[in-house]
Order: sequence, then C-alpha cells, then structure tokens
Amino acid sequence: MFDTLSDRLGSVFDKLRGRGALKEQDVRDAMREVRIALLEADVALPVVRRFIDEVTEKAVGHAVLKSVTPGQQVVKVVNDALVEMLGGTEVPGLDLAATPPVVIMMVGLQGSGKTTTTAKLAKLLKEKQGKKVLMASLDVNRPAAQEQLKVLGEQVSVATLPIIAGQQPVEIATRALQSAKLQAVDVLLLDTAGRLHVDQQLMDEMKAVAAISVPKETLLVVDSLTGQDAVNVAQSFAGQVDLTGVVLTRMDGDARGGAALSMRAVTGKPIKFAGTGEKLDAIEVFQPSRVASRILGMGDIVSIVEKAAQAIEQEEAERMAERMAKGQFDMNDLRTQLKQMQNMGGLGALAGMMPGMKKAKQAMQQSGMDDRVLLRMDAIIGSMTPKERARPDLLNAKRKIRIANGSGTQVQDVNKLLKMHQEMERAMKQIKKMGGLGGLAKLFGKGGLGAAMPGLGQQPGAGSLPGLGSAPDLTNFLKK
Repeated sequence: MFDTLSDRLGSVFDKLRGRGALKEQDVRDAMREVRIALLEADVALPVVRRFIDEVTEKAVGHAVLKSVTPGQQVVKVVNDALVEMLGGTEVPGLDLAATPPVVIMMVGLQGSGKTTTTAKLAKLLKEKQGKKVLMASLDVNRPAAQEQLKVLGEQVSVATLPIIAGQQPVEIATRALQSAKLQAVDVLLLDTAGRLHVDQQLMDEMKAVAAISVPKETLLVVDSLTGQDAVNVAQSFAGQVDLTGVVLTRMDGDARGGAALSMRAVTGKPIKFAGTGEKLDAIEVFQPSRVASRILGMGDIVSIVEKAAQAIEQEEAERMAERMAKGQFDMNDLRTQLKQMQNMGGLGALAGMMPGMKKAKQAMQQSGMDDRVLLRMDAIIGSMTPKERARPDLLNAKRKIRIANGSGTQVQDVNKLLKMHQEMERAMKQIKKMGGLGGLAKLFGKGGLGAAMPGLGQQPGAGSLPGLGSAPDLTNFLKK
C-alpha cells in the first residue's frame, strides 16, 4: 500500500545519507520533496503542512546538522513525526473493561467491509483473548446481509444471533443483548447497516441502536482504497456518533496510503485495526511505529517474529531445532520451510518487512515472480521419492528428468532448487559450528524465525539476525 511513498522517501533520504555534512538548505530541499511525496500519496493538505513544519523545525536544529550522521538524524526525525501522525507510540487496544456482555458496534458505509471485519474481529477475540463472542447482524436493508454474517460465523466458529424475518435494527439489538446475557457472552459484536453515502436516516438508526445497547466501543470501518474520501466519511461519522476508533480495510491494496496517514490527524480517532487481506485471519492491531518503519524502508522484524510464532507449530519447531543443532537439513526440512513461509504471508509480505529487502522485492516484481514460485518448488519436492528427499545427493541426471516431468517443470528448476538446498544446508552446518542455536533461540525461541526462513539472509540493517543464510541466492532463484 505504501510502496510508492516508500520509494519516493527512500530516494530523498538516500541523497541525504550520501553526504558527510548537511546545510540547512539541503534539509529544506529534502523536505520540499517529502511534501510533494506526501501530497502525491493523497495525504490531506493541512496534515502535510503541519507535518513538514514540525519536521523542518527539528531537522534544521543545531543538534541534527552538527551530528556525526546528519542524514540518519533527519530520517529519525521524520520517523518520529510519522509515528506521531499515525497515532503515537501507544497502541490503543479494545476497551473491554466493563460488565459482560461488552458491546462493540461496527459502523460504516456499505461496501467498506463491515461484515467481514466483524467476523475477523470475532475470530481475533476468541482465539487471541479467549473471549466468548456473539455476533448479530442489524442490516435489514442489504439482501442476504444477515445470512452472510451467519456463514462467516460458521467459518470462524463463533455464534451468531438467529435470524427472525421482519425485525427492525433496534428490536434485533434488544434481542441480541438478552441472548448475550443468557449465554454468558463476553463480547457482543453488532454489525449495523450501511448506506452508499452518509445520510441522516443512517445516523438516526445508529443512534437508536447505540441508545439501546450502550456500546463500549464504536468502530468505524473504512475502505482505504477510497483514498481521501475515507477521511471525509470518518469526519462525518465522528460528528454524529461517539466513535472510539477506526478499522482500515484493504491495507494490502494498491491505494496510495493517504487515508491511513491522514485519518488520525483529521479525526482525532485512533486507527485500532488494519485489514490486510481477504482471509478471516488477515487482521492485525495497527501499530504506528511499525507502519512508519515499513514506510521508511527500515523493516518490521517484530511483525515477522509474531507471524513466525503463529505459523510454526511447537512440535515441528522442536524437531527442526534439534536437526538444526546437528547441522542436518534435507528436502523434507526445506519443504517445511516453504510451507511456513506461505503461512506467514508469502515472499512479498516477508520481503516488505525485512530491513534492506526492498531491492529483493523489486527484483521479484520485475521478474514477474510471485508466491506461485513456492508452490512450484513444493511440486518439485513432491515429485521426489521419500529416499530422494532424505538424501538429495542421490539425484543424478536421470532422476532429475523424472522429477521435472512429474512436477511440470524444467531440469534447470530442479537444479536451482538443489543449489538452494545446498546453501541452506551449509548455513545449518555454520550454525552448528557457531555453537548451535544459542543466539537464535534467545531471539526467536527454538525453531523460530531462523527455522522459518534460513534462506532470507543477513541484509543491511538486519544485524540482529545472525546465521540466517544468504538472501541473494533466493533472489537469484526467483529472477531466473
């Protein structure tokens, strides 16, 4: 989502870092380019003005221009200002400190992703916080809206309020409250109706529901692809309803990012969650500092570690840790790694969060590669016999032809995969020589990120990732 803005800012800061000393005019010229980049990213003009004024004032200060690394200091000032613009260092979670059932009311325009976000949030509360959740659809206008929530509820194993035809939103809300109390539900999620635009009828309906249910949280769901109009919608809702936060959907899309950057500054309401895909687990707590780091190309190692922890099963991690400690790594292990990378969001998602992996990601895009390359590699391994997977050195020319035919690939693809495996195996042996998993275990737990991505490498800025192998080899595999 922030790729274009990230590229523009990256080129600006590369110029600053390339100079030993900075003059005040150098900083002001750079800030002019940052201003243009933000405006092109569809950030609201008042927000851009305030941001540039604040950054310029700090960046032309004596402490920055006279420092040993003035270019890096300017980047730090911009990073701090970005974090502040996005909501500050504190991450406001959901306020569930109330007598159950705690009511969360979801509001927004039609088509913004309210119903899907309601199910995602229910799944998150159930699995991450152990809450008993009930969902209720109050949307009696859109055809099959209530049925949609029921189907989503079945998919995430969360109860939904039984549908009674002909009931109005206030009646449904009253019944949902009674049902939640009878079933000892912790959190009640109310999915309200939307409209194609903001109108008084919509506001009156929401106010009536709020008067009955007294929600602890009222979350506005907005589609980040609508750009600056999303901010206007948020302002309209904030003026009528007591919002407590915003959920931005389609953060994985190709929007220019202006909505996310403007939302907090214009509305004063925190962005609490971000929808990052169509799957029902594709929602994450919005972390201003992590988003700012991604925009400035500094990576987001913490998110990678969290994804690794979710994707890797404990037993598998223990087994992998033991094999790594012995310097063992066969094709079965490589297949496990590839599946874990897919579970963590695929190559593109990981490359976008790794410091210094911007060029690798660009190389992937230019060569037309995507996550299908992981499926192709998995198909090659699947065409091997169990004996060949355990002992790749058995693969002679005849066997390689058979494997290529069986997986629908070329012999060259099989050779590239074997070379990739050899380098990963070499990395495992290096870890053994270094004394085993001591350093890696401290950072990520047994079989953590090191187990999930031994081929991603130690890139500039990733100094805390020892022993993760060699990234250029994976990039070369993708490019060829």
